[in-house]
Amino acid sequence: MSLAIRAGRVFTGSTLIEGGVLVTDGPRVAGVLPDAPVDVALDDCTLVPGFVDAHCHGGGGASFSADPGAVLALHRAHGTTSSVASLVSQSLDTLEEQVRALSPLVRAGELVGIHLEGPWLSPARKGAHPVEALRAPAASEVRRLLDAGDGTVVMVTIAPELDGGLDAVALVAGRGIVAAVGHTDASYEVVREAIARGARGATHLFNAMPPLLHRAPGPILALLDDDRVWLELICDGVHVDLDLVRYVVAGQPGRAVLITDAMAAAGCADGDYQLGDLPVEVCCGVARIAGQDTIAGSTLTLDAALRHAIASGVDWTTAVRALTLNPAAYLGLSDVGSLAAGHWADAVALDADWNVRAVLRRGDWLVEPT
Repeated sequence: MSLAIRAGRVFTGSTLIEGGVLVTDGPRVAGVLPDAPVDVALDDCTLVPGFVDAHCHGGGGASFSADPGAVLALHRAHGTTSSVASLVSQSLDTLEEQVRALSPLVRAGELVGIHLEGPWLSPARKGAHPVEALRAPAASEVRRLLDAGDGTVVMVTIAPELDGGLDAVALVAGRGIVAAVGHTDASYEVVREAIARGARGATHLFNAMPPLLHRAPGPILALLDDDRVWLELICDGVHVDLDLVRYVVAGQPGRAVLITDAMAAAGCADGDYQLGDLPVEVCCGVARIAGQDTIAGSTLTLDAALRHAIASGVDWTTAVRALTLNPAAYLGLSDVGSLAAGHWADAVALDADWNVRAVLRRGDWLVEPT
């Protein structure tokens, strides 16, 4: 079934068309026209590509490992039409079981991939990962989890300073999978070497890594300084100051990727939750390990990240690219992230305050226009 949707303005990811019409051919985009007969008129809205979340653990009261349907439903209602399921550090047996359980959802097109955020992380920068689950990345163990996914693992976060860390980066990158530097205590020089070995992502830049110091610039400068690296940012005003978000996104508009790093409490009330094996308390929308000050993921959705970024001073088209075109390129996805002919017909209608008015995924309304 085809649709013709007119909006006050249509942003394809590269081109802004005032009063444009998005035309779909079943689940795919047929094109964006300056004018055409329409089925749906959203003249007070901006139509943009569906959001792509490259780093998300949960939402709607659940984690991806427990109830992926609940997580997808929550984030899709907020405009995210392409999601990566991120898994926290646990035993290799548990992670293998989770990867095998989620892989069919990737093959079915419900997920765009799986992200192993651990267990190959630094105990010194563990964040909300249980220290007893962390380990150095033996090549056989890395291959075990990648093989369990049979092509569905799209990203692996690694602390490259660990024994075998640089070789693990090369192994992951050699399979065409994003090797991301994160939860790391590495020096500037080690991260430079990791990038030379194929690392292409910065897992939630600034968080779970040493701060940038004038005599010890550490991983942050190495990641910022190389144009081959994509820069993840949790734009909730808690993980990273919004002025710093603005500075990075405005300075690196082609590399910035806004993520949620959301856990089960996204879209839910304050209370007690779980992140992997760790109990989490959510108060005033901020998730922390129970009884500690350590932040444990976020309660963010990407539409809120967009509003935060725009409010911080980021140009709205740049902010939209940071959660559509850029993450699609980061993950190597060829048919999402823009409203280009032949891409999936994934789109979000936003009102004047950047709230979600409607969500289209693969040509079907997930949130009906009102």
